[in-house]
Amino acid sequence: MPKANRCKKRAVFLDRDGVINLPPKHRFIRHWDEFRFIPGTLAAIRRMTVRKIALVIISNQSGVGRRIMSRARLEEIHRRMMAAVRRHGGKILAAYYCTHHPDRRCGCRKPKTGMLTKAAREHGIDLNRSIVVGDRETDILMAHAAGCRSALVLSGKHDRKSASRLAVRPDKIFPDLSRTVPWILKEMQKKPSAAIPTPGRPA
Repeated sequence: MPKANRCKKRAVFLDRDGVINLPPKHRFIRHWDEFRFIPGTLAAIRRMTVRKIALVIISNQSGVGRRIMSRARLEEIHRRMMAAVRRHGGKILAAYYCTHHPDRRCGCRKPKTGMLTKAAREHGIDLNRSIVVGDRETDILMAHAAGCRSALVLSGKHDRKSASRLAVRPDKIFPDLSRTVPWILKEMQKKPSAAIPTPGRPA
């Protein structure tokens, strides 16, 4: 592995809705009073923070582009979420939101990798040694395209049955983020030379 890559950090990229908070009842969370953390999530974030793991949120939020909610409202929800994370001893390195309407065909809306590559560039992250945790197939497709490991959680879009029908399989499936943490910690302890290769993953 090139020396430059060894100097880069690993990160865990977290989707928001369905991973950190309960999925919205009406497609988009438009107000803070609709936001509910999934049980165990704040403790999971704290546990990874204590182990010095860089955590980055990567989330499609097209409610802004669809004019269902304002950017200011999205930013308010984000600020309150981050404050709650800090109160519970957690730390999020950065957050990236794609607010474009799907018709815009932008390069950042998942499953495209624009948000991942921007985070990697801005924070010195090695994507080939990082993990994406999401609740949708778009998260897994994005992870594979960028060369990341991937975990699907069943606290959002999918259950075991529907997850088994995904065209692209995640590396692991867990009930929720809290039960993903032991696997994440094990992966993050691996030396760079022991990183699992990604040949054959769809580009």
